[in-house]
Formats: sequence, C-alpha cells, structure tokens
Amino acid sequence: MARWCYRHRLVVLLVWVGALFGLGFSASTAGTDYANVFSLPNTDSKRAYDLMEKAFPDSAGDTDTVVWKVDQGSVRDASVRSRIQPALEKIAAMKGVGDVTGPYAGAPGARQISRDGRIAYAQITFTERSNAVPKELVQDVVDTAQGAERGGLRVELGGQAIQRVQEPPTGLAEMVGIVAAALVLFLAFGSLFAMLLPIGVAVFGVGTGLFSTQLLSHATDIPDLAPLLATLIGLGVGIDYALFIVTRHRRGILKGMAPEDSAATALDTSGRAVLFAGGTVCIALAGMLVTNLRFLDGVVIGTSLTVVLSVLAATTLLPALLGFLGPRVLSRRQRRKLAAEGPERERASGLAARWSGTVQRRPRTIAALALVVMAVLALPVLSLRLGATDQGNDEASTTTRKAYDLLAEGFGPGFNGPLQVVVSDGDTTALVKDIQATRGVAQAAALPPARGVTVIQVVPATSPQSKQTDELIDTLRDHVIPDAGAQAHVGGVTAVSKDFATVTGDRLPLFIATIIGLGFLLLLIAFRSVVVPLTAAVMNLIAAAASFGVLVAIFQWGVGLDLLGLGKEGPINAFLPVIMLSLLFGLSMDYQVFLVSRMHEEWVHTKDNARAVRVGLAETSRVINSAALIMVCVFLAFVLSGDSGAQMAGVGLAAAVALDAFVLRTALVPAAMHLLGGANWWLPGWLDKRLPHLAVEPAEEAGEAGESVEQEGGPASVVHGFVRSADGEPVGNAAVTLLSKGGRRLDRVTSLADGSYIVSVPAPGSYLLAVTAGSHGSKARQVTVADGPVVYDVELAEGEVDAVN
Repeated sequence: MARWCYRHRLVVLLVWVGALFGLGFSASTAGTDYANVFSLPNTDSKRAYDLMEKAFPDSAGDTDTVVWKVDQGSVRDASVRSRIQPALEKIAAMKGVGDVTGPYAGAPGARQISRDGRIAYAQITFTERSNAVPKELVQDVVDTAQGAERGGLRVELGGQAIQRVQEPPTGLAEMVGIVAAALVLFLAFGSLFAMLLPIGVAVFGVGTGLFSTQLLSHATDIPDLAPLLATLIGLGVGIDYALFIVTRHRRGILKGMAPEDSAATALDTSGRAVLFAGGTVCIALAGMLVTNLRFLDGVVIGTSLTVVLSVLAATTLLPALLGFLGPRVLSRRQRRKLAAEGPERERASGLAARWSGTVQRRPRTIAALALVVMAVLALPVLSLRLGATDQGNDEASTTTRKAYDLLAEGFGPGFNGPLQVVVSDGDTTALVKDIQATRGVAQAAALPPARGVTVIQVVPATSPQSKQTDELIDTLRDHVIPDAGAQAHVGGVTAVSKDFATVTGDRLPLFIATIIGLGFLLLLIAFRSVVVPLTAAVMNLIAAAASFGVLVAIFQWGVGLDLLGLGKEGPINAFLPVIMLSLLFGLSMDYQVFLVSRMHEEWVHTKDNARAVRVGLAETSRVINSAALIMVCVFLAFVLSGDSGAQMAGVGLAAAVALDAFVLRTALVPAAMHLLGGANWWLPGWLDKRLPHLAVEPAEEAGEAGESVEQEGGPASVVHGFVRSADGEPVGNAAVTLLSKGGRRLDRVTSLADGSYIVSVPAPGSYLLAVTAGSHGSKARQVTVADGPVVYDVELAEGEVDAVN
C-alpha cells in the first residue's frame, strides 16, 4: 500500500484534497445541529425534570441575567431607573427575545432587588436554547445593557448565551497548538519540509474528521463538546503518528536506502505500530460506552472518527507526500553529508544512549525515584471531589464571573444555584414550612401551580459547588420530603450536577476495568507476553492517579490558578474522569507500543533482554519525548479555548502525557523491565497456541534468505572470524548468534580464548550476526553470504550500544 501511494502520489493527494474540500463544503452548507442531550435515567433530578417539562412545556428558551449595582444610593432611584429601564425595553423589543422580567414591574419585581437596595437583576428569556441563539443577538443584548453604565453604576451579564460571546475566537487554541508543535518539529528535524509533513497530515485528518462529525450531527445526537475534544485528540495523535513514520523514513535514507524503499519500510514498521496504536485509542474511547451515559455516545463518535481519519492520513497521504519530497525530507546539511561520506552506520548515541546505559546499570535507584515522584503527585487525588463548574469558576475579568459574584453578594451564595422541589402530590404549604425550617436553607417559596404540579424554589445558604449544598440535597430527599408525606423530587442544575457526579463515580470502576482489560488483551496478542501488558496496565493506573493529582491541586485547591488565568477553584467536572481516562489510556498505550515494539524486535533477534531493553530505549526515547512534547504543547494550548471543560482536559492531559513519557516510559518502564529480566517475555505454552497472531513488526517474507531448508550434506557455508576489543585484544566467551532477517535463531556459539568463532550458514543470503560479551557491549550486523565462507571480524567497544533494525 505504501509503494502504491508513493508511486501514485498525485492521485492520493487529489483524493484527500477533494475529500477535505468536499466535506467542508457539505458541512458549511448543512450547518451544525449539535445537541446537548443530557439524561440521567432513574435519578431524582430526572424525575423532577420530567414533571417540570409536563407542567411548563413552554419554558424551553435560555434564560440569562442582567445585574446592576450602584456604589451609592439605591437601584430604585429615578436616576438609575431612567438608564436601566429603557435598555431593558430595547432588549425586550429585539427579535429572538421572548420576555424580560425586571425589578421595576410592580410588587413581583421587588424580590429582584437586594435588601440593601444596591443590587438588582432582570431576567432575559430567549426564544431558543443557548447554543441556538445567534451570537449577533447576544452581542446586541450585551452592548445595550452595558451601554447603560455610568460612573457609580455597574452593569454585568450572566448566563449560557452570554458566555458564548465572551469566548476567544474559534480556532485560536488550535492555531497556537499547531504553531508550538511546528517549532518542536523544526528543532527535532532541522528541515522545513520535514516539519510541515506531520502538520499537514494532522490538518487533513482533523479537518475531515470535524466536517464528518458536523454532518453526523444531523443524523444523531452529538454534543457541542465533541468537536472540541476531537480536535484536541486528533491534532495530538495526527502529528505524533506522522512524526514516528517520518523519523523512521529519514533514518532509512540516511542508511543509504532509496526514498521509495525507505518509505515502504517505514510504513511496514512504524506504520504498523501506528495502525495498532490508533486502534488502541479507539478502543479506549469506546470504553466510555460502558458508563451508559448517553451524551457521551456522540463524544465517542466524533473523537473515534477523527482518530481513524488521522491514522488513514498517516498511512496513505503521508507516503504520497514523501514521494513529492524525495530526499528533501532531510535537511541540507544531512544531504551534503550523505553525498560526501556515504550512508551512516546506525548507532544510538548521545544523551539517549547514555541514559539507556544508566538505566541498565542502576534500575533499582531509577525505579524508586520515579515511583516517589509519581506517588507525591498522586497524593492530592485522595481529596478528589466531582461536581460541575459554573460561571463562578470563570476568569475574574469576564462579565459572567462579575455577574455571578454580584448576585452572590446581593442575594446570597446559593442564589446562583437554586434547587427546585417539584411536588406532584401532598400538602405543599406544610412542605414549604418544613423546607424553610431546614438547616442550610436561605429561603423557600412556592410558585403558582400548573397542571397539578407545584414548584418550590429553594435557595441554599451555601454556594452551588459547596459540600454543604450536596448535604442539603440529601437531607431534603431522605428526610424532609418523606417526613412531610409529599410526592416530590429535588431538581435544578445543582441537583443534576450532584446526581451526575454520583452516577459517574459509581460506574467509574467498571469503566476503568473495561479499558484496562481490553488494553491488556491487545498487548498480550501483539507482544505474546503476559508481563508486558501487565506492566502497561499498572503504569496506566499510576499515570492516571498522578495526572488527576495535578488536576486536583490546580483546579480544586487553586494552586497556580491565578498564574494560569484559569478562574476560580472548584470541584473537578464529573464528566472529565471518563473522557480523560479514555484519552490517557489510549495515548499511554501508544507510547508503550512504540517503545516495546522496538524492544520486542531486538528480543526476537538476540534473545538478550538487557540488550533489547537498552537498545529499545536508546532508539525510541528521543522520538517518544519529541512526540510527547508536541502533545503537551497542543493540549496546553486549549487553555485558551475559553471552555472550562476543555481547559481542565487540556491541563490534565498535558500533565498525564508529560509524566507518562518523561517519567514512566523513559525511566520506570525500562527500569522495571531490566529488573524482571527474561520474565518480560514469558507466555505459557497453552496460551501461545490459542492466541491469534497480530504482528506489530512486519512478518518475514516467504522466500527470505536463511529460511530455506538446510541441504543434505551439511550447511551451505560458514561465517568465521575473531571477536576483539577496541584496542585489539581477543574477547573470549562472547556469545555469537546467527539469525535470519526475521529473527529466527539459526546457530549460536561461544568465541574461544583467542576470540575466534565459526557459525554455520544454511544457504546463501542475508543474515543478522549478533555478538554479546558482558562489559564489552553488544553489536549486531547484517552479513551477506554468497557461495563460499565469509570472514567477518567483530570489534566491541566497552559500554557500546549499536543496533540494527
């Protein structure tokens, strides 16, 4: 497939460009139909909502608030009223505004003025829900209301529709993330063309994914959170997957391969790992379905579709683009060096090789330090409290936050999250008295009944996010309502948030067990080992605990919130653990696959665990760390999105990816694998026979040299020579192994005291000769055998890491 895409690159590019623009035109023509369908069946708040919908079917429009405060005097003063009242009348006359109820409309409006007379509010009811109200209308409302301000009179606005117009421009977070990723790629590659490849592939993958999701919103319920999360994950994986393939391709060209052969090899090695990694991300995302929270179904559809298209772009569009570039995927300096000095010897060197050697020498120390770091970061998770953020968590400079604070100042902290006790049967008057007498209730009043249903508005004495408010809801449900003998249910936004947090917490263990179990099975099949997937599962849990610890410290405790400009502390969004764990487990599995697949490749070739772990870490740590740095940049850019849920997800995922790549995969995983030794690759024989074969590395070709049956009369030839140290001294007792290109061991001997060795070759062809000798290091080289014996001397340098794909 890679060769076909490479050779027919113009066709492939035109197909992708046509798909992107075709889907974009269709999506812009059809528009969006995102629906935040939120349902919590079998909960008290859902029963309250059903009764409310039956009694008040016309109250579907979004209700926002205008709040004003005077520094001196009263809001009843004629000078204040003469400025506010005309503004409210002008707003009421706007097309799309259903009703405006202000404090100057007789006796009923008196409740909308604070006791000290300095703060008042008016409620604006739109004819549509917040996501359907035109932004132009909302902006007109904001401008008209704030136009009434003067010295000593402040006017602020709050509500869902108002919040939409104060968000940063759409696409700002994505652009910042892409620019940051481009800088990292340019530093990693040193080539403008190589830098643009992963960016271009990610843009095509995310673009087609978002347009497809927008079209699907007309056929199924997809929340408006889905495209934001799809962009978040799509940009990260799209750039990373292309980075892995381009890195392998550049390495192939530097080794002297033709660009087409190098691209085919890169797709047949790193491309397979990309397919597998993309599959694990989609499976982790699909794990959200077991929570049975229906609004997450649309999130699964949008994010999974974007990941699938990003993988498709990386495996089809990328080889086509590599065909257009040819050798220009290398920097000018690399091309000049290749022309002058010829192909490079592949050798893991520099910081990555030194670190890999350090991990091998001190696995216990490094594992202990890494565990201590993760444990300290995970400690705050013990005080995790799930809930819902509201406009009280917005940045202090926003009008929604100012309106929230003014309402809390004038009418009490619980005013921003009133409870609705919906009564269908019983003595309402007695129930109201009992509620008023309940500790933690600031005020309670019954609204006029409709269709046999009465709603009692209950204002708690504490804020919507307070633990005491949660306890008040439990008290009303468990004691006050049953004791009054009424048929009633507690609803409202605050009660819904509490029920959602409870339901999510109850279903979280099943969700975690599902995605860990599925990930375990995939890695078990891919690497034919019980210990490798078990290690991955434990590491994923450690990464999740530490990343949620960081989230709690920042968003719940408020550490660094002012510095980051992320508003006010509060509980962690209840939906975040499900979404974040899905993405985290999928991305963690990516790094595990890329790291362990290289180790597994080396293990198959040499059966030397220490060498396999050392070489795998030395060769992949740099690219994994670059990929992680790109993801961290993309995720942190979503702090600029203006959406509190996306900000939490961005910071949490950035912390998770950084800890996973820089602490777990670079230190703890290899240290643990060194300590476990050959047990890493243990698989019971009975299980090996029953497991299907799923190769992350390419399979050997049918006619591959070294796989032919040994002829009668002995081997076709031999390879012989001497094993010496860097200063020419003979190296005895060195293990010399001859393997086929696919890793099958054909012969193994030990060098004599003078360093001499001889291994048998079954047939002419290319083989891998691996030599290992304790402190003298290891070396693996390809050897081509014709009709006669081949003399091949091996020089080992102390502590050297020298590997062949």
